[in-house]
Amino acid sequence: MEQVRGAIELMRPANAVAAGGLTLLGAFVAGGTAEPTAAAFAVFATLLATGGGNAINDYFDREIDAVNRPDRPIPRGAVTPRGALGFSGLLFVLAVVLTVLLPPLAIAIAVVNLLALIAYTEVFKGLPGVGNGLVGYLTGSTFLYGGAAVGGDLGPVLVLFVLAAGATVAREIVKDVEDIEGDRAEGLNTLPIAIGERNALAVATAFVVFAIVVSPAPYVLGTFGRVYLLVLAPPVFGLAAGMYRSLGDPATGQRWLKASMFAAAVAFVVGRFSAVV
Repeated sequence: MEQVRGAIELMRPANAVAAGGLTLLGAFVAGGTAEPTAAAFAVFATLLATGGGNAINDYFDREIDAVNRPDRPIPRGAVTPRGALGFSGLLFVLAVVLTVLLPPLAIAIAVVNLLALIAYTEVFKGLPGVGNGLVGYLTGSTFLYGGAAVGGDLGPVLVLFVLAAGATVAREIVKDVEDIEGDRAEGLNTLPIAIGERNALAVATAFVVFAIVVSPAPYVLGTFGRVYLLVLAPPVFGLAAGMYRSLGDPATGQRWLKASMFAAAVAFVVGRFSAVV
């Protein structure tokens, strides 16, 4: 029983289910309500792949977790390192089986994401800014993957991808600013440590500004109507306010950025719904 519990914990189930939910949103925003089977395959593939990524992340971080997070499954002995590696491999295989049933573009996105998930901890995590960008890409690509899976209109989904990726990169940088003292003590080389807090926050601000500028595109291009703009306005304001708050209070600012990103995703759902009724 303890092994089963440990395996489930390795997946970070709440995180994995949330990623599957983002894929479902991407499928809906793309207008894929006529392809429920493809959408379901994509959602479960995302859930499994995210769980596999979390498991392999724990495998690579097992020595650090033994000191900083001894309650995690591998350090406390619920799952062996070999067992965690095998479990992550099983989850990845199941995700691939579901993905090969989808269109070629969805398969291509899944392959890139799978390689990124595997390489993140061992290759990219310690590179200043690169890890932030990769996390942002992976978050945004869940929407893109859902849209590609159902073969729908990817225009609005591309905008959602840019908005989610930009907001996530900014939030990850702000989190690094918040954790700068602890990261420096552990010898990590995050973006704020490499280029300074002020410059790192300037980079984060640039990503948020770009996301905000791009966000009205579905209305400008005539894909969504005015309802979309009305629902989008508060999240856009929240992104700007969150970034501004991050300059003096990174902990609060990054929470505002995260909440605003998810609120913006709701605006895309409302935009698509209003376009089909």
